[in-house]
Amino acid sequence: MKNALFLTTAMSLIAGPALADVNLLSWGGAYGNSHLEAYAKPFEAETGTKVVMADADNPATPIKAMVEAGNVSADVASVEYADAVRLCDEGLLELIDPAILAPTADGVAAEEDFIDGAITECFVGTDVYSMVLAYDDAQFSDAKPASPADFFDLEAFPGKRTMRKGAKFNLELALMADGVPADQVYEVLGTDEGVDQAFAKLEEIKDDVIWWEAGAQPPQLLADGEVSMAYAFNGRIFNAAQGEGKPFKIIWDGQIYEMEGWVIPKGAPNLEEALEFVTYSTSPAPQARAAEFISYGPPRKSAAALVGNIEGTDQPMGPNLPTTEANMQNALGSDLDFWVDHDAELNERFNSWLAS
Repeated sequence: MKNALFLTTAMSLIAGPALADVNLLSWGGAYGNSHLEAYAKPFEAETGTKVVMADADNPATPIKAMVEAGNVSADVASVEYADAVRLCDEGLLELIDPAILAPTADGVAAEEDFIDGAITECFVGTDVYSMVLAYDDAQFSDAKPASPADFFDLEAFPGKRTMRKGAKFNLELALMADGVPADQVYEVLGTDEGVDQAFAKLEEIKDDVIWWEAGAQPPQLLADGEVSMAYAFNGRIFNAAQGEGKPFKIIWDGQIYEMEGWVIPKGAPNLEEALEFVTYSTSPAPQARAAEFISYGPPRKSAAALVGNIEGTDQPMGPNLPTTEANMQNALGSDLDFWVDHDAELNERFNSWLAS
C-alpha cells in the first residue's frame, strides 16, 4: 500500500466549493487496508469528503511531534490506548464528546454498546487486537510449540525468535513463560522483584532474538526463514497465513490483548470533518466490516454479530478474532493504566538492558 492514497468519488466532481479533506494517519499493511476499505472508502462515498491516508510505524510519535511543533497536518490518527491516554494527559489531543457517537440500530447509546475502556476523553476504540506467539509450521515437523514457555525453550524448539523492541508485552510474556499465571502477571510486574524476574527470563533468549519495530517485520522474518517463532500482532500473522498462504500458526495461549482507536490531534486542520469521520467509522456496521479484512475484534458489542466471512472467502472470520471465546481461555488483558504509569521507566530499563 502506498504511503498516501487519494480516494475520489463521483461526488467530488460535482460543481461547487471544494470539500475539506480528512487526513488520516494509520499503520499501513493489512491493518491500514482495513481502515481504507471499511472506513475511508465508504465514508467518502457517503459524504463526498476526501480521505487522505498516510502511514507511520507508530502514529503516536509524529502526532506528538507535530502538535508540539505547532504544525499539525493530521486530522485523525490510529493509536494504541496507552498512547492515547498519555497524549491526552499532555494536552496534545482534542476532546471527543461521546454524544456524537452513533447509537445501535435499535437505539442503544454508544457508551452502553462499547466494551469497558473503549471510550475515554480523547479516544474512541476501533478494534481489539492482540500480541500472539506464532511459528512457521514447516520448521517443526514433530512437536509443535504451544505456549509461552515453548517460545523460550530453544532446545526443544530451536531457531531464532523475533520480538517487538520495547518493554511492553515482552515483560508480561516473560513472566507467563516463567510460570506466573496470567491473572497474576501485573501483580508480580508491579514489584521490583517481578521486573527483575521478567528481565532474567528475557536474558535466557536475548542472544537469539531479532528485535522488530514495524508490524510488517515479523511475518517477513518468518517467511525468510530468519526466525522460527515470532511474537507479533495477530492480524499481521493472520494476513500472511490467510492472504499469502504462508505456513504460519498462531498460539492463542498467553495472548495479550488491548485496543487501538482514533484520536484527533490538538489543532487538527479539519476538526469538524474529523469528528464526522470518527462518528461514521465507529458505528457498528463499519466496525464489523473492518473485522472481515483483518482479524481484530470490534469493541462494540452489537458489531460482533455483524461480522461475516473473511473478505473474499466463504470462511467465517469469528474463529480468528482474539475476542472469540475459545481464544480467550488463557488470555491476558493488557493493563493499560499500568503502562500509562510505567511505560517510560520500564522502557528506559529495557533499552539499557538491550544495550548491555
